[in-house]
Amino acid sequence: MAPGGKHGKAARQHTLKSSIDCSGIGLHSGAKVSMTLNPADADTGIVFRRTDVAGAGATIPARWDSVVDTRLNTTVGNGDGIVVGTIEHLMAAFSGAGIDNAFVEISGPEVPIMDGSSAPFLFLIECVGIVEQYAARRVIEILKPVSVGGRDRSAVLSPGKSFSISFEIDFEGTLIDHQQFFANLKNGAFQSEIARARTFGFEDDVAQLRAAGLARGGSLDNAVVVSGDRVLNDDGLRYEDEFVRHKVLDSIGDLYLAGGSILGHFHGFRSGHALNHDLLRALFADETAWRHIELGDRVEVLTGTPDRTVAATA
Repeated sequence: MAPGGKHGKAARQHTLKSSIDCSGIGLHSGAKVSMTLNPADADTGIVFRRTDVAGAGATIPARWDSVVDTRLNTTVGNGDGIVVGTIEHLMAAFSGAGIDNAFVEISGPEVPIMDGSSAPFLFLIECVGIVEQYAARRVIEILKPVSVGGRDRSAVLSPGKSFSISFEIDFEGTLIDHQQFFANLKNGAFQSEIARARTFGFEDDVAQLRAAGLARGGSLDNAVVVSGDRVLNDDGLRYEDEFVRHKVLDSIGDLYLAGGSILGHFHGFRSGHALNHDLLRALFADETAWRHIELGDRVEVLTGTPDRTVAATA
């Protein structure tokens, strides 16, 4: 339904007011990369463009059907073999800030890791500001439960009145141990409760990861490193349960590859990037499990108010 129809003034799409640059190193490649976040027209979505690659093959839509690798990160690619990796923290920031449309220009194959969280990307978005666009915002409403995985690890999407997320991790015998977390992602909860949670790893795994071509840019400046029963970072943890909060952050970024915000509840049990993307593939393979809707101006998923006005769309 068009904006301003019988269901009321629709919540609008949003993009950046202007462009902003940053630079850093890739977590896995260790290579320095420059990146620019740019405004984009309504209904564009999030699109990456490799500035070091010539021609039309340089663009990659940030969508679930563009995912080509999920080894310790989420990587999207196109038919020309061009890829951009470790996009999940940036995608989580776009989701948390309500950015529907943006062009991301990047000079290499991996988003800079910054401090290992989404907070630096949120800061960039706040610096330039957000502008409302004419087109109504569309979200993916979950109509029935969809799950992947098994007893050891699983990921589930189920119906809900807003976008909420819960997660459990279990690293028995380590400092992390068992942690669980729940968040209802409205009223700034992403920024206040999740955005600053950093990626993490174990000191004993570093050599093996680097031998596999991963974590070459990892350091105490961009990751929480656990060694035995202690955290090696001088500044300690940002949250007592920072580990599970980062898994929530990763999942929010992965789920934003659905092509829009989700109206429903996500639960992950020891899930990771691979299982999160298996879940999106399972969701979109079942046309009875979801539908696109346009949001009314008092929808709970955006404002936290109990009233909800939606218009189903084809």
